[in-house]
Amino acid sequence: MLIRLLTVAVVLSVLGFLPASSANAADGFELTFPQEAEVTGFSNSWGAARSGGRRHRGTDLMAPKMTEVYVAADGVVTRVTSSGRAGRYVTVTHADGWETYYMHLNNDNPNTNDGRAPWFLTVAPGIYVGAEVVAGQLLGWVGDSGNAEGGSAHTHFELHRHGRALNPYPYLRDALERALIPPEEHTITAAYIR
Repeated sequence: MLIRLLTVAVVLSVLGFLPASSANAADGFELTFPQEAEVTGFSNSWGAARSGGRRHRGTDLMAPKMTEVYVAADGVVTRVTSSGRAGRYVTVTHADGWETYYMHLNNDNPNTNDGRAPWFLTVAPGIYVGAEVVAGQLLGWVGDSGNAEGGSAHTHFELHRHGRALNPYPYLRDALERALIPPEEHTITAAYIR
């Protein structure tokens, strides 16, 4: 057991998944990883240059189209809409001024890139403005809508507090660590990697 824990800790540390301390220890906001962890790739692209002189204000969670997207924390759905850049997206408002955004959700019918899918192929049943949601609940599916059209499918995930965008990467990294290591092993693992 101890060898397995040390191996997992070393592998996650080398891959950059384990922070020196919890990303959200100071503010108390803890996320559930919002996609299938086994099929998601992501890196810290916060502030990276984008077209039109913009800067990247989120983390792109790369995954095949129709990969499940989950609610990252308990809250209320405040937007289910679309826009030119974000494509089809959902916003969830959480306690203490926190918000999460899930952008570029699916807009294609199966086996096409037609951009004409009905909304039931974008968001899960029960996801509508005013719906109370819980962490880990199915929210919708990965796509390439908006300015991601024709590119790699992904969910652009944003984290805001009191209207200000924050770098979600440390929170996502922390959530992924917790998703990959059983809860009863978190404390033991952390003790061996400090």
